[in-house]
Amino acid sequence: MFPKEQPLEVEIGAGDGSFLIAYAKAHPELNLIGLERLLGRLRKIDRKARRASLENIRLLRLEAAYFVQYMLPRECVRAFHIYFPDPWPKRRHWKNRLINEAFTRTLHNALAPGGIVYLRTDDKPYFTQMLEVFGNNPTFEKIETPPELLKVVTDFERNFHLRGVATNHATYRKR
Repeated sequence: MFPKEQPLEVEIGAGDGSFLIAYAKAHPELNLIGLERLLGRLRKIDRKARRASLENIRLLRLEAAYFVQYMLPRECVRAFHIYFPDPWPKRRHWKNRLINEAFTRTLHNALAPGGIVYLRTDDKPYFTQMLEVFGNNPTFEKIETPPELLKVVTDFERNFHLRGVATNHATYRKR
């Protein structure tokens, strides 16, 4: 898939590509897959990547849980970046949230030893759920998010900060 064999990281829900493009520029030593369900967003990211001559980005239009569970080989991903997934704010819709107990097990299988999951959201109840499901999974340990990573923001995050909306972040490492 990539011109060079390098460690792989995956952004689930790449949005307009703000994070993915900036991160790929800063880390040419990584191969990055951006996963997004909306075709228009993928086309926008592709244009940005081509303009920047980035060869370390590949894009996929696919449902995240399916991709991680069935298409990634075991222990092949160095890190997952999951920023501002749909919070499904109505209680009756919480079952649709991406981050749940089953998905933590799926991520664990795809992560290389010592692999990392980076999370960000503005939705406090969803963040509480994220902390709970990862905290209840003994195969992950909570670690500090690197400050330099927090400086690379998504389009959603930039808009939240401009409006004064707080964002939450957490990082978990595979044991």
